[in-house]
Amino acid sequence: MRAIVINEPGNVEVMKLVDRPMPKATEHQSVIRIHAFGVHRYEVLTRAGGSPSVKFPRVIGVEAVGEVAEAAADSKLTVGQKVMTMMGGFGREVDGSYQEYALVDDDHLYPVDYDGDWITLAEYPENFYTAIGAIKSLGLHAGQTLLVRGGTTAVGLAAVKLAKAMGLTVAATSRRETMLPEIAANGADSAVLDVDNQLDTEASYDGIIDMVGTVSMADSIAHLNQDGVVCVIGLLAGEWVAKEFSPFSLAGKFLTCFDSTEVKQDLVDEMFRLINDHHLEIPIAKVFKLDQIQAAHEYVMASRELGQVIVDND
Repeated sequence: MRAIVINEPGNVEVMKLVDRPMPKATEHQSVIRIHAFGVHRYEVLTRAGGSPSVKFPRVIGVEAVGEVAEAAADSKLTVGQKVMTMMGGFGREVDGSYQEYALVDDDHLYPVDYDGDWITLAEYPENFYTAIGAIKSLGLHAGQTLLVRGGTTAVGLAAVKLAKAMGLTVAATSRRETMLPEIAANGADSAVLDVDNQLDTEASYDGIIDMVGTVSMADSIAHLNQDGVVCVIGLLAGEWVAKEFSPFSLAGKFLTCFDSTEVKQDLVDEMFRLINDHHLEIPIAKVFKLDQIQAAHEYVMASRELGQVIVDND
């Protein structure tokens, strides 16, 4: 089988296309045929050496969609069953999606109910799961208001789609004024400009999903209604620690975060019910083949196109 192996971190040239033996199922691990996967900016960071916990050589890639090729000895899965996998050390502690077949613990394989093509299916796992998890953490109900801060990211685009399907009134932000019409076209009820981590609006919201991170957190809290919740799910600004944060700014308000590393099958099922019932999709920015992975990484870092970059592995 073909695989993209990184022997040591570096620029795109360190990703080498090689032939490897097919993996074999074990007692608790199944082999999946990977049909497609999304490419993410944090995978570029890992490739460049920005993830110290990742040991090389490694096949990176944190998510994949495909089918069971060989089931584990004690598996409840069947050969040919459609599955997705994400997190669980995939692409970090064990070899990930940048290959044709992967050996995955059954605990990290999630059956999916979806009849569309593999490329479209590949836009969902990380983006939509993170989005629905964040929305659920806010405890909102139909008719309430949500702001998606980072509305042009793939997760942000997914959050808008899911929130509208769940009956929420949704606003979303961009730091570029030229992108505000794109936010509206994605289904948001309103678009808000984010100027130097300050929202250019007097509006307040029942819930806010903040993908910018600690640098915008205080401003997000200031734009909450009483009893509102901010959920931080990203660090687009690159800072992990909030500076000069006062807990008293939270009076009557709440702050949480959502971690997509703990994947639950019931939430995956709920996610795909919404996707299927409401025909939810986000843009696919560009599709590459496995042997074009170097170009895919360059595109992810250089492009400002909306949507998810996908590798078609067929």
